[in-house]
Formats: sequence, C-alpha cells, structure tokens
Amino acid sequence: MMESNLSKIEPVLDRYAAEPGSLITILQHTQEIYGYIPKDVMYRISERTGITPAEIMGVATFYSQFRLKPIGRYLIMLCQGTACHVNGSEKIAAAITNELGISDGETTDDGLFSLKSVACLGCCSLSPVMMINGETYGRLTPDKAVEILRSLRKESENK
Repeated sequence: MMESNLSKIEPVLDRYAAEPGSLITILQHTQEIYGYIPKDVMYRISERTGITPAEIMGVATFYSQFRLKPIGRYLIMLCQGTACHVNGSEKIAAAITNELGISDGETTDDGLFSLKSVACLGCCSLSPVMMINGETYGRLTPDKAVEILRSLRKESENK
C-alpha cells in the first residue's frame, strides 16, 4: 500500500476534528485533496477525531459520492435513470465496456478512464446521457460514445 502525504489533511483536521458531526465534511475535503479517500488517511482521521475506522468506513461506503480507490483522469458517469434506460443506456454501457475493457466501478489499466453508473444526471431531455469530468454528452448512440472516448484518449496522448 502506498502511503499518503498525511500533512495535506492536517489543516482540515485542525479545523474540523473537534467539531461534532463534521465527519462528512472531513471526508469531502479528504477526497478533494487526494482524489479519493486513502485507507491511511482514514486511520489518521480516526486518530484525530476519535471516530473508529469502522464508523468512518461505514460513512464512506454509505454515500455514493465517496471513492475508496483512485479514479482515472476521465470519470465517466453514465446515467441509468428511467429516460436513459428506455432510450438505450444499456447499449451505451456495453459499447463503453467493449471499448475500454472495464465495467462499472473500474478504471482502465492506464489510469485514463473510470466508469461509474449513476441513477440520474438530471438531463432526461438529452437521454441517453453521460457526463465526463463535468461535461455532459447527450443523445448518445454506442458509436457516438466510443467516438467521444477515442477523442479524449487521443487528446491525452497529445499532452
């Protein structure tokens, strides 16, 4: 296991560790700092707050906003809401899985893409839809989704 730079979390803990009910805030800041919630940071949070690692893990796994593993450079959030489902989100998911070789919750070996299915992105009129790093792509077809991924891969290779 790679160790995290714990000094990065100390200002957050200095501010919130003694404040009751601040665990979610601490975890949000942790994820902003590290991109996910590393296990060694979770233990440091426990030391400073007095909350057991099991309780912290319980909160971190209960809320879907928290990640316990690093994500790729491009986080693909694929909507699986009713409108997207009815309009073919399963075919989009299959095309993404086929193109990248990953399933929901996984990251490509090169660390470039992570795929996460979500309940709703709130863009029903654009269904089926996916969001990548905050940018929305709507009215998708399997071919259009693959074209977007290939474009992002090519763009990253040119950087």
